[in-house]
Amino acid sequence: MTSYKLVSDYRNNKELRKSFNELAKETFGIDFSGWYEKGYWGDSYIPYSYTENGNVIANASIFKMSVVINSKTYNAMQIGTVMTDQRYRNKGLAKELMLHIMELHKVSCDFMYLFANESVLDFYPKFGFSRLDESEYCLALDKSNVQRVNNTSLKRLTIEENLTLLEDYATNQYICAKQIDVRNNKNLLMFYFTIVFPEAIYYIEDLETIVLMEHEEETLHVFDIISHQKQDIETLLANIITDSTKQVVFHFTPEYLVAGMEVNTMANDDDALFILSDTPLLKGHFKFPFTSHC
Repeated sequence: MTSYKLVSDYRNNKELRKSFNELAKETFGIDFSGWYEKGYWGDSYIPYSYTENGNVIANASIFKMSVVINSKTYNAMQIGTVMTDQRYRNKGLAKELMLHIMELHKVSCDFMYLFANESVLDFYPKFGFSRLDESEYCLALDKSNVQRVNNTSLKRLTIEENLTLLEDYATNQYICAKQIDVRNNKNLLMFYFTIVFPEAIYYIEDLETIVLMEHEEETLHVFDIISHQKQDIETLLANIITDSTKQVVFHFTPEYLVAGMEVNTMANDDDALFILSDTPLLKGHFKFPFTSHC
């Protein structure tokens, strides 16, 4: 390990940031450069990396989060962007970065959590993380009270034309405090607007609500609902479903259940939740907002 240099919080270092972006593109197919250039890479997201000759060869990042669980707000820390250049794998670099992060931040947060894919499900329990299965919230429209309306106010937003509107809603988002949600999440939400879902942003002008959504054959996937105030789910859905929509899958915890909605615990090995906490925090059915994953 002596030949590698540990660096962190280097978002304003052009060369290191470029190397970090290249490794992220190679590993996950994600380029963080646009997020940085638009000013959304803030103080809450901190990479911890090993470098060699000025190049990032391994990384684990943290995102400081304000997570609301059953109306109580916690100072949480999400670990993400864990990656190692394929030429440096099996050297224990990810392990050392995890240990460094945990030691450095163990007293500054209420709990730590992360999402892992099937290739590393056995890795994180070694650090004391416990796996929790999230739930899927699925609405069968033929069992619901939702009736489609022909809404001419539904339109797709673009980053080029609607950036100010998106920033406003990301800054002043209504927070569901009943079960689980995330506060002060503007920068991460802007990451999803600009990098992940730039083609899937819709605005219901009549309801003054942004919906991140994608149709997959007869299923409508709703990744987030962003509004300034509480919305009626059935009214909102009536404005976004199509004639071919048979079911709606919510990738977050709805504030309340409606007729026709089923909730089932789902073991997802591609996006498994791991939590490190001294006390149990989450019970029953829940799902972290998809747009809060870092």
